[in-house]
Amino acid sequence: MQPSVKVVSLVSVGRHPQSGRSRRAEQDGRAVELGLKLASAELTVVHAGNAQEQVLRQYAGMGLLSLTVLEQESDCDAVPVLVSFLQDKRIDVVLTGVRAESGESSGMLPYLLAEKLGWPLVPRVADIISIQGGAAEVLLALPRGQRRAVTVKLPFIASVDNAAQEARQTAFGPGLRADVKVLNVDSVVDEAASQWQISAAKPRPKRIKVVKAKTAADRMKAATAKPMGSGGKVMKDETAAEKAQAIFDLLLEEKVVR
Repeated sequence: MQPSVKVVSLVSVGRHPQSGRSRRAEQDGRAVELGLKLASAELTVVHAGNAQEQVLRQYAGMGLLSLTVLEQESDCDAVPVLVSFLQDKRIDVVLTGVRAESGESSGMLPYLLAEKLGWPLVPRVADIISIQGGAAEVLLALPRGQRRAVTVKLPFIASVDNAAQEARQTAFGPGLRADVKVLNVDSVVDEAASQWQISAAKPRPKRIKVVKAKTAADRMKAATAKPMGSGGKVMKDETAAEKAQAIFDLLLEEKVVR
């Protein structure tokens, strides 16, 4: 492990799925946990938003000495200010959650940052095993508990999956004593998002495959078993238009778009 590795964990304000109360976001907490493993006290934790948000103290209570806030209003776009902040520093690894628990919650932030910075993006990371020689060995989280090891050159952006190490408990006292560094930035109002109507996401009903079974145990097993992906299609040599059409046809079939 390189002692000089510079890691930034981006955090947001989470929302409890039942009560709707503000909380430390689950995946962002795991991103901070992974960042502490890689950089220890040298970890930089950044939030773009309201510096008075009390939830930020929950992240600081994980053992942080300080936390940086790029202060801006809730209707501003976080991407430009984060890009400007990261470009001004020599960062090796940027950790985020897969998606936020409030707001747009689209999961596009790490992709947009990677595009603007020209860095590779590693999605759904379960762990970063080592960083040496200007490259990192990363463990990806695959469906059904599977893992895949890949090597990526620095710098890069990684979105941390729920399969990563669970975030440690937060301590109220250390979180209250941590230094919150507020930076004034030139914010950009997201005019498109200001016209959207945001509603809470609802889980789609699970498909139940009707199976003729002789016993109640067999019927229960068929109803609760995870569906096996047998209808997939791997497209490598097709053109971009053909790949896009295949994705669009699948979305129509699944009734995601109408």
